[in-house]
Amino acid sequence: MYPQRELIRLAAYKAALQRDIIRHRAQCAAAAAHVTQPLELLDRLLTLWHRIAPFAALAAVPLGFVVQRNVFPRLKVLRSLMRWGPLVFTAVRSISSLVTPHSRSSSSGPRI
Repeated sequence: MYPQRELIRLAAYKAALQRDIIRHRAQCAAAAAHVTQPLELLDRLLTLWHRIAPFAALAAVPLGFVVQRNVFPRLKVLRSLMRWGPLVFTAVRSISSLVTPHSRSSSSGPRI
């Protein structure tokens, strides 16, 4: 079918092509490892966060008070607002729900 020289040339070409493929695979693997390094770090951080998340929720409120006391020691208005703000907001909302637009319009009294 093929002459011997042609088969030898094709075999050499095949071997060179296989070496190129192996080299390109190694380069792709190295590039993929380089690209995924930040993703590996992110995966480790997410795993750590899932481990400490239940404790972080418990520590958030006391930690907030400590930070407020140390960072904003002189802002007593902020401290008072944080303490009494939810109560005032709830009271204002309940009072405003009692006063409806219908009762305002009927305050003028009946017409005779």
